[in-house]
Order: sequence, then C-alpha cells, then structure tokens
Amino acid sequence: MPRSSSAPPPEGAGGGGQAPRPAGGARWRGRIPGVLLVGVLLVAAGAGAGLWRYYAAGPLAAERVVVVAAGPTRSVAEGLARAGVIRDPMLFTLAALATSGAGPLHAAELLFPAHASYAEVLAVLRTAPPVEHRLVIPEGLTARQIRALLRRAPDLVGPSGLMHEGWVLPATYDYLYGTKRSAIVAHAHELLERTLAALWVKRAPGLPFASPRQALILASIVERETAIAEERPRIAGVFLNRLRLGMKLQSDPTAIYAASHGKGVLDRPLTPRDLEMPSPYNTYYVSGLPPGPIDAPGIASIRAVLHPVASPDLYFVADGKGGHAFARTLAGQDRNIRLWEERLRKEANPRGR
Repeated sequence: MPRSSSAPPPEGAGGGGQAPRPAGGARWRGRIPGVLLVGVLLVAAGAGAGLWRYYAAGPLAAERVVVVAAGPTRSVAEGLARAGVIRDPMLFTLAALATSGAGPLHAAELLFPAHASYAEVLAVLRTAPPVEHRLVIPEGLTARQIRALLRRAPDLVGPSGLMHEGWVLPATYDYLYGTKRSAIVAHAHELLERTLAALWVKRAPGLPFASPRQALILASIVERETAIAEERPRIAGVFLNRLRLGMKLQSDPTAIYAASHGKGVLDRPLTPRDLEMPSPYNTYYVSGLPPGPIDAPGIASIRAVLHPVASPDLYFVADGKGGHAFARTLAGQDRNIRLWEERLRKEANPRGR
C-alpha cells in the first residue's frame, strides 16, 4: 500500500479538494472599472459645481463703481471682495487663471453690474471701458471760481496750474479717474485758443479790435451783462459804438469785478462809491477796455462781439422784465431808467398800482 503524502497536488490538478483562490492582483482588476467610474463622477460633480459658482449671481446688491488698482490677480480679488463685488477671492483667482487666455485684467475705475457673476466680473475687468466723469465749466465764471470747481470735481488729482482770467473755454470736459487738474486746464486753454482763432478769421469787417485778445476781453463783459442770447450782439454793438467814440464803457460787471477783487460777485448791491473805485478793470473809472477779461466768456459771447448788431444805440438799461431797453441818446436812456424805476416801485408796492 503506497504511503500517503502531505504535499499539495500539482497546480491545476483535479480532485475533490478546494479550488485554488485567485491572486490579489486579479481581485483588484475586477474592481478598477468601478473605481474609475466613481472618480469620473466626482470630477464631473466638482466641475459642475465650479461652473455653477462661476456663473452664479454675485453678492453686489446694486451696480457699483470700483477703482481696481494695478497688482497681482490675488490682490485684485481681495480688493473686489472688500468692495462687495465677489465672495471668494481664491475662487476668483482660480477662475482668472483658468481663463487667462481671454486677456489681462485692467486696472481702472470700472462699473460692475448688480449681482455680477465671476464670469461677468472678469469680462468687465478685461473688456469694459473705464468710467468717464464730466466737468461742466459754465460761461461767465472767474478764474477763482473755476479753480474752486476743479477742486470739488471728483477723482481729479494735483493742482490746477497756471490759469489767468479768461484762460479756458467754458464747455463740458470728459475725464478719467486720476486725471490731473492741470491737464484739464491745459486742454480747455488749447480749445479756447483754437476756437478764438477760428472765430477771429471770420469776424465782421471794421471792428475796432487790434487783436483777438481784445475781442475776448469785450466778450467777457458782454457775457456778464446779459443771459439772453438774442441780446448779446446788440449789447456788443453798443459797447463797440462807445469804443469808436472814445466814450467810457460804464459796465456794471467791470465795477463789480474791481470791487470784489476778482471774485466776480458782491454780497451787496453795487454803490456809487464802487463806480468811482480807481481800478484798471473799472470801466466807469477808465476809458477803453480793461487790461484783461473779467471772466471766461462762452462761444456765443465771443461770436457776438465779432458779429455785432449794427445800430446807433449808445445806452442800455435793465427793463425790469429780465432784458434790457436800448437808447440812442442820453435822454432816451433817462426815460428808460425812469420806466425801470417806476416798475420797481410798483413791484415793491403792488397795492399802489
């Protein structure tokens, strides 16, 4: 009888013994497709969540102008978060890096819409134009008043620089955040020079002006004499008639300019003493034109003195209706003054009519 052996049967041999187990690698090979599927699903879910946050409405309750400073993306993100434009600086930084092929982020003063998503915020930073401000310089302001206007204008920087009386053209000027005040003044002065030169070339013949500056000086007086556009050429004609005859202009605005020491306004009525004030700008005291403008006249007033109404009028006075009454003679002027004073009395005592 053969002896029993404890050695295992050869691999693959038959028999009633237990089937051999698969090796460990074989066990994992059966599970790999499932692991990959779970991984893919997790990545897809993360990407979907990221896309949802990228396009989701942001925290900004209403549109807002924000100054975006130059710097790395992370500092831009932190600034936007402080301004309430975005919630998560890290997510914004990642989104900016992931979409960097769309262009760089611009440093500027920008307008962000309400509830802007990360996608919209990045579009603003890459493609939106900077916010434009507007500075309106009205006609008839003195240099002192224009400097004050420039000081109050938002987002301008630096001093105004050189600016004489009548140095700039009244107009509306657009500018960006950080523009120098001196740059606005320089641009407005250049515009005045170009405008005055163009109007001077087309002036009416026979005017008693030796230079465009003299026309500008008279225009500054006409500017302050009336706010009615239709009256300006006629008032200019009166002053030009007086200049030709050697008569004093006797313009109240010049006396006010002298008495206010260049402010252009008085906090009290003009007095006879003011009319006698010895000043080269007071045309009740001196003959001819003042040595310079008394304000910044607009284009309409410059055009009025270069194309005045031809008339024999030498006088005008307020008519009490917002305009002026004109006269050829001193007697006619006195009559108009009496009518004006009578109108003032009736307005002060309406029951006495």
